[in-house]
Amino acid sequence: MDQHAALAPFDLFRPAVPRCPLVFASPHSGRDYPAEFLEAARLDATALRRSEDAFVEELFAAAPRLGAPLLAARFPRAWCDANREPWELDPSMFDAPLPAWVNSASPRVGAGLGTIARVVASGEAIYRRRLSFCEAERRVRSCWEPFHAQLGALMEETRARFGACLLLDCHSMPAPPGGADGPDIVLGDAHGTSCAPRATRAVEAALQRHGFRVRRNDPYAGGYITRHYGRPRERLHAIQIEIARGLYMDEARIERHAGFERLRAALAAVIAVLVESDWSFL
Repeated sequence: MDQHAALAPFDLFRPAVPRCPLVFASPHSGRDYPAEFLEAARLDATALRRSEDAFVEELFAAAPRLGAPLLAARFPRAWCDANREPWELDPSMFDAPLPAWVNSASPRVGAGLGTIARVVASGEAIYRRRLSFCEAERRVRSCWEPFHAQLGALMEETRARFGACLLLDCHSMPAPPGGADGPDIVLGDAHGTSCAPRATRAVEAALQRHGFRVRRNDPYAGGYITRHYGRPRERLHAIQIEIARGLYMDEARIERHAGFERLRAALAAVIAVLVESDWSFL
């Protein structure tokens, strides 16, 4: 069996007793890099890791203890991006024409950040060679599909238990827009379409009460996960959470700094408030 196929594609941390209709997910914090990927890349491991939402699953680690499940991808975003459609692929990356049904015209593909990324977040090309479609298909089947099957099942299970589900899709963002005056956290609800406005307000208020500067939908309104799973008419809601990396890590070295534990404690307090909130309106 290939090494990457043998790796578990995600970690699922369940509460002893589910206490609320919340589900937490971290699709971009995975850091299990297959050896074959490192060998094929023209970049070193540190450069590849700059595409990660590093340590985000650790920041939200209190969720299961407090009563909500946490699903975290183990595969890296640069290997396979779970926050894309399954088949957003750039034809220029491949050694033969792609199937006609592949989405090769999306803005994400144009930016080099499709399901199989052409570049890392800093814009540098990843690969020394062109890939085969079989390689891309293998990654989608072994990483993307199991992650989304589990996420969809978690949301259905939560809705069946509580009558509704609110997904908190957890990410991190580079140095805040606007520098020191930028937000600590950006909430994305696809401009009010992926989540009941009252739920967005509740999450925003909980964060603000703990001292965070919060902005909505600018510059991150929500990616594939938020827009795909956020279907309020079906009592499935989704909010994307982007946390400024400067609050907790050295972006250049990809290392936690002194602010990490403070931020994790503050987010645990926010999660506790959200778990105890009345979500019956969902």
